[in-house]
Amino acid sequence: MSKDKKNVKEDEDKEVDTKIEKIEMQLEEYKTGWQRAQADYQNLQREIDGKKSEWIRMSELQVLSDFMPVYDNFKKAFSHHPELDVENENDKKIKNWIDGVGYIMKQFGDVLKNFDIEEIKTVGEKFNPERHETLGEEESDEEEGTILKEVDAGYTMKEKVIKVAKVIIAKGH
Repeated sequence: MSKDKKNVKEDEDKEVDTKIEKIEMQLEEYKTGWQRAQADYQNLQREIDGKKSEWIRMSELQVLSDFMPVYDNFKKAFSHHPELDVENENDKKIKNWIDGVGYIMKQFGDVLKNFDIEEIKTVGEKFNPERHETLGEEESDEEEGTILKEVDAGYTMKEKVIKVAKVIIAKGH
């Protein structure tokens, strides 16, 4: 082979090698970009799933918060049922009705518990401003700051206060 043909062949080989290197670099860029896009997509999916869960929890909390005052009033009304004479036939019927309503109230409380909603303990407990709101003070033999009465129930959801309890506390001597 002549020297010129040999040089042309070498130039063509170098040109091909250069094109192959450029294509390999582009291929690596595309691969890296694709991997980055895949990772971004997976991160977005995780973020969306987290947001969905958060929206569901917020929706549940909103609905349950709307029911809490109804449950509180239900408990208050139920606590004032009349004393009955179980020997009196009419009172037996009323007692059965009261027992049935009490069962419905228990079911209501169970639904709240199923959503990890718990009532905040009040009467006999020490006042805690993170969990209780004081509406007044009364003279008592109890230690100052002890909760004497619950005016309105408070609730936690998964240990987080969602509604503070409104209470009356013992006044200092």
